[in-house]
Amino acid sequence: MSELFDAVDALLASRATLPPPAERKRLRAAHGLTIDEVATALQVRRATVSGWESGKTEPRPPERDAYARLLDKLAELYPAAPADTATPTPDADAAVPATFTAAPAPAEAQTLSTGEASEAAVMTATENTQTPAPAAAAPAAVTRPARTTRPSSTSRRLGAKKAAPAGTPAGGTDPRFENGPLAVVDVEDGQVLAYCTGGLVLDVPAKSIPALVDWTLREAKLGAPKLSGPGKDADPLIVLTEAALERYGLPITLTEEEKHAGRIPEGHKVIKQLVRADWQLTKRGFGPWARIYRPATGSERACVQLCIPSWNALDTRHWGEAGQLPPAELARVLGVYASRVMTPRGSTAVTGLELMTALHPPTRASAPDADGKRHSEHNPGSLGKDAIDPMNWPPCEVPDGHPVLKDLPRFHVRGPAEKLFEEAYDWARPMTDAECTLRHLVGIDVNMAFAAGANGLPVGLGAATPVKAPAFDPKLPGSWLVDLSHVDLSRVKVGKEWVELDGSLLPSPFTWKGERPEGPAWYATPTVAYAQELGYEVRPIEAWVRYDNGRYLDGWYNRLRDAYLATMADLGVDADLSPEDFLAAMDGYKGRDPELAIVGSAIKATVKGGLGKLRERPRGEGWRPGEPWRALSRPTWRPDIRAAVISRTRINLHRKIVKHASFTGQYPIAVLSDCVVYAANGESPLDFLPYREGKPLPGGFKLGINPGLVKHEGTQDVLWGEEVREKFNAPELNLARYIKDGTVTDVDNGE
Repeated sequence: MSELFDAVDALLASRATLPPPAERKRLRAAHGLTIDEVATALQVRRATVSGWESGKTEPRPPERDAYARLLDKLAELYPAAPADTATPTPDADAAVPATFTAAPAPAEAQTLSTGEASEAAVMTATENTQTPAPAAAAPAAVTRPARTTRPSSTSRRLGAKKAAPAGTPAGGTDPRFENGPLAVVDVEDGQVLAYCTGGLVLDVPAKSIPALVDWTLREAKLGAPKLSGPGKDADPLIVLTEAALERYGLPITLTEEEKHAGRIPEGHKVIKQLVRADWQLTKRGFGPWARIYRPATGSERACVQLCIPSWNALDTRHWGEAGQLPPAELARVLGVYASRVMTPRGSTAVTGLELMTALHPPTRASAPDADGKRHSEHNPGSLGKDAIDPMNWPPCEVPDGHPVLKDLPRFHVRGPAEKLFEEAYDWARPMTDAECTLRHLVGIDVNMAFAAGANGLPVGLGAATPVKAPAFDPKLPGSWLVDLSHVDLSRVKVGKEWVELDGSLLPSPFTWKGERPEGPAWYATPTVAYAQELGYEVRPIEAWVRYDNGRYLDGWYNRLRDAYLATMADLGVDADLSPEDFLAAMDGYKGRDPELAIVGSAIKATVKGGLGKLRERPRGEGWRPGEPWRALSRPTWRPDIRAAVISRTRINLHRKIVKHASFTGQYPIAVLSDCVVYAANGESPLDFLPYREGKPLPGGFKLGINPGLVKHEGTQDVLWGEEVREKFNAPELNLARYIKDGTVTDVDNGE
């Protein structure tokens, strides 16, 4: 009989009742317990407990019974707060739109009694407003909210938060922007609805685009606070679905001519409506990312940003299938991005550039003068409000066709002694006989490599000064003409010790193709400094240096790093996982929440695109070589900063490659940008990375999600590598380009 009782007890334990995920976290935090402490007590991994608290996974026996027991005891010590303890947002009931709707409660809350449901709502609101979001929350799928009417702003907010999945931005605490940074406007059953972040849905009374702009600025309470003291608040973003476009008289898709122009014609009826209502468009016109504004009066701004996915506003290369998502899901994706990075201002590249300016506004208010008045003045540490005169640019730093090069012969091709070639790696070599005996090719990829390259990097803030025969200063940003052909990679300093290496198996750190330089060439400061680090003397012939400099990109890096780490934690990839757990967590992480995976991809694209925009080329506009183009009028047109970041990123990678080679005798087969391929006998990076008792080689490659650490990019057979090189008759085919899935679509010509 006792065996039967034991079986019954086990059956009951397998269905032990657990509180909702948010309550699990509240109870743990109330007792001051860390996730690690709970994981240790229950003999499970940290990520497992994070999954239980986020609702991503549910515990199973025997851990479920022990976990339920822990939560029951904590619930006795820390009972949930009564419903009437919720603190209303200041001025929450003021200036509320007449009609609004909110998302329904989750399924589990709908089964509770009225009192229980009210208590659950308050607990969720308290969790969202008083404690940080769980680091590893994996949001549940969003369903289209039902529309219900609530008696007050506070009730609406609680209802919306209760229904919002974990990882969804809760909206700003600033009462001016209480409904979040953006809304996706859609039409359902003839009613225009605005889907906001946090599950909130507003009724939209506007019957035209001008009326929609007015409603957005006057009633919607959309926008976001400024990111820096002297900066400006973010303008509200309105995303128009296809149904909304049709409702407001706009084309669902652009014609080929309109796509090429990037806008609808000036004579379109909607543009005429805007003109009649005294609204203006920027020079970009009414395109996928239209900005509609009136000139600012004092501190008051009147500007709304539009995003039109069906006009390709959300490039699938960076936003995946975001443009195809239903309104609520799209609001969540863009809302998470807006809360962690900034409200999108255009493509991810444009937003990356705008983020630099938002964190370092060009001007600030001065101290009061004798009359007590303040004036606009230069903000130290920024790039200022004026672009560098095109004719003051160092010829070596500008791309072909720049006005400063207008006197060059038309078909003149500049070489390394005339042009700064700081680019990311694209290098490969044939495998050695010994490498061909190994079984696999394993690719590792540096996380957020270019962001890591920007961190702590001094860059010029203003124009450059020419110097003849300068003494090299590794702390001085600039471009240096110097001969580095004497640097021999077969004998270099690693730390303070000289080491012998096989230089023929290493890419040169001084050229993006990995070839040894043949004479004087222009380099950014980090490249020349690395030559010194390797133990070789450098004697620049001339230079363009920037005495006014600073770590302009530090804040930019920090915000994008934090955004990326928070998003990856939501996807179950924490920053403190062991190497084995990290590789396991990365396996299929995008499938845990495809919407948040889109956010992660967009964040990475923001890094690369923002840096690329620093050297934006002409984009049509009837431009001819030797003439200025539109981007040159921006203070953020700074090819020197882009070159410095790429230089440092490439050098950071080469330093790890050299460290790894000196310790293990292993050399890379191929390097492409931030991906490195090694031959190994196993399929995992752990089969060739020299970990000792869980600790990586100091200064070498380390597995992890932080920027600068590496993840597994892909593994293929050595036989695959030899076959594709033979098939395309290309002994130096860059296998890093195809290591992820093994698909080779065309001959690799290095372009």
